[in-house]
Amino acid sequence: MKEFNTTGLCVPTKHYMVDISKRLELMKTMVEEGKYFTVNRGRQYGKTTTLKMLARYLKDDYVVLSLDFQGISSEGFKSESTFVQELSKMFVEAAELRGMPIPQEYLDMFSQFAYNKNGDMRLSDIFTTFLKWCNRSDKPIVLIIDEVDSASNNGVFLDFLALLRYHYLERAASDDYKTFQSVILAGVTDIKNLKRKLRPDEVGKVNSPWNIAVDFTLDMSLSAEGIAGMLKDYENDHNTGMDVEAVAKEIRAYTGGYPFLVCRICQLLDKELAGSERFPALSDAWTQDGISEAVRIIVSESNTLFDSLMGKIINNPEMSDALEDMLFSGKNIAYNRYNLAINDALMYGFIDVSGNTITIANRIFEMLLYNYYLSENEMKKHSMYRAASNERELFIKDGHLDMDKVLERFVVSFDDLYGDDYETFDEDEGRRRFLLYIRPIINGTGNYYVEAQTRNNRRMDVVIDYLGERFVVELKIWRGNAYNERGQEQLSDYLDYYHIQKGYMLSYNFNKNKEVGVKTISVGDKTLIEAVV
Repeated sequence: MKEFNTTGLCVPTKHYMVDISKRLELMKTMVEEGKYFTVNRGRQYGKTTTLKMLARYLKDDYVVLSLDFQGISSEGFKSESTFVQELSKMFVEAAELRGMPIPQEYLDMFSQFAYNKNGDMRLSDIFTTFLKWCNRSDKPIVLIIDEVDSASNNGVFLDFLALLRYHYLERAASDDYKTFQSVILAGVTDIKNLKRKLRPDEVGKVNSPWNIAVDFTLDMSLSAEGIAGMLKDYENDHNTGMDVEAVAKEIRAYTGGYPFLVCRICQLLDKELAGSERFPALSDAWTQDGISEAVRIIVSESNTLFDSLMGKIINNPEMSDALEDMLFSGKNIAYNRYNLAINDALMYGFIDVSGNTITIANRIFEMLLYNYYLSENEMKKHSMYRAASNERELFIKDGHLDMDKVLERFVVSFDDLYGDDYETFDEDEGRRRFLLYIRPIINGTGNYYVEAQTRNNRRMDVVIDYLGERFVVELKIWRGNAYNERGQEQLSDYLDYYHIQKGYMLSYNFNKNKEVGVKTISVGDKTLIEAVV
């Protein structure tokens, strides 16, 4: 029986997988056109699995040399000679252990380089071997190198890239010049940016050694249709009776199609939640409620992906500031490829670019970031957090969240704590205060996230999932009755999207003659609970 995999390489015969044949076909077209390109995506985004499947997809028409630079230690990059030795060893071992199709003549050459004890090898030596092989091979040769991040800080690797570029340009100048048909480099870091890592005194290496690479724009996220195809395969094995299309759509909505997150949700539903007290059968787990619980577990757990992401935030304060600003200010930030902080956030997978506007990549990353920026230290010190913590028992009745009571008590607590103090209050802080208030109420049991399409500097819809129930709360600044009525209509339409009849509005009103309190209004067939502070 196959299973969902979140560690290492995915194998079609062992693991449930999304069909990526269309992606492979498009990548093969790039190879046929002789393109050199990089595949840079966030950690655990399916890069290695895609490259392994691409190598198999190409093998009938090409000689595919597939390497992983994780196999070269830092010592291997210390000098040109040691790098040639280590690279040659990789070819020898690939031929002996994995059956890489290297003719004996060139395998002997690689062996000589690999075990040469004189320490006088040059990159030009191994490239001479490459060129001879490319000229005499019956099939064009494709070079694929995974985990190039392992080499990104090393000058000898830049020299290696520069030689690849040199021979690429020679091929472009002459139809008779034979070199690699295509070179594909994969990693998290876009090596076009390697010039930023060089020391100031290395004047000759300021320009990127990989500026020949074309942009790799293929979408590697998993679509709802692709996820549904994978779930149908699972359903054929397990007969859960799930609504495959609805479950796939819900998983995609939480994950943005990030492969690790998609598989982790499915893994939890299959192996951990099904059979539990709350989800006794598979049919109980493969539901909206089950997905929400799986997401709660993921956001609270420690895994290699989150550890890597948070490490990037801690070590990159400019990027961290930009992400925090996106979350709380509601500003629509235009993408600027020369903004290094935004470019880094895109490279590491925190954000996506839709049109020319930046959005957080998925709901799960958003929850992770909110939890980070609303730190435990800040929460415990913040008066709104303490107010909700002290009254938590008022809001949970028989396992259900009483959102009416949450808004009612928020208004009271807010008015008690801040009253007419407008001087230190802005829109960002208003959102932060509500999230700080809701956090201890649902903490450990529910989730909250912000719908990307509603995040702007005037309104923001917070969606709260609590034990199978969903609540939509619109946060906004009061800008007059006409604007408020439009907001009511927008919220009503949004409730239709979620198929729920009741919604909530929280307005921050800066007018001194405002009417503080909570009231119930009807908009069409919807009931809205509106709170004003």
